Amino acid sequence: MTLEERNDLPREGETLEDLQLHGLRVLQKREGFRFGMDSVLLADFVRMDAKAAYADFGAGTGILPLLLTGRGKGASCDAFELQPEMAEMAGRSMALNGLSGRIRVHCADAREAEALLGRRCVDAVVCNPPYGLPGTILRSPDERSDTARHLDADGLLPWFLSAFRVLKGKGRLSLVFPAPRMLEVMDLLREARLTPKRFRLVYPRADRPANLVLLEAVKDARPMLHPEPPLIVYEADGSMTPELRRIYHMKEATP
Repeated sequence: MTLEERNDLPREGETLEDLQLHGLRVLQKREGFRFGMDSVLLADFVRMDAKAAYADFGAGTGILPLLLTGRGKGASCDAFELQPEMAEMAGRSMALNGLSGRIRVHCADAREAEALLGRRCVDAVVCNPPYGLPGTILRSPDERSDTARHLDADGLLPWFLSAFRVLKGKGRLSLVFPAPRMLEVMDLLREARLTPKRFRLVYPRADRPANLVLLEAVKDARPMLHPEPPLIVYEADGSMTPELRRIYHMKEATP
């Protein structure tokens, strides 16, 4: 085992998760923010050519680029993560998977993307942003988790403006966000000249309201929404629906 490989093994307080996707693995903190189903759903929703160059805003553990790579989406990624400890760990996950040359992790705010990458340089942007607004939900006692789950006072508009600047003409931004705030996020996208074009609502069960929306916006596109069939996560008995099993590449339902 090489020194580089030893440096990519889990450190104290970390776990190494097998993504069950072409042997890919991701390092995570045992306590604090860990990736969830929303990232998996977004990776499935994203439309991206295998040769595309893209950026990930708010990369966290780096889970989205790993999932997209496992699905054959995108050729190269510049991932932006503001928290130094999280960015360093995401970089080690890329090295562990032999992807450091394809997925570059920047310890930087997504608002710095144009300064670091240039203008009109990527085909797509993916984003699983913090959901919390200041003063709207309880703060986490864990600083890392708190930063990952809360927006700053400026909200998402600066991220969307940054995405507009780095996207090529007709480039796409794909994100996941709470369904009750879908109108809010669509208004912000349009303010940044990113036109909402395609969306899919996610329902925990068929008899419950949608709790997430998967949304794609296109740079400088004409306004026309294309709703996709609803995504229902669980059956009434708590087992996974066939659609969720497809997304997770599972053959049989799991309670």
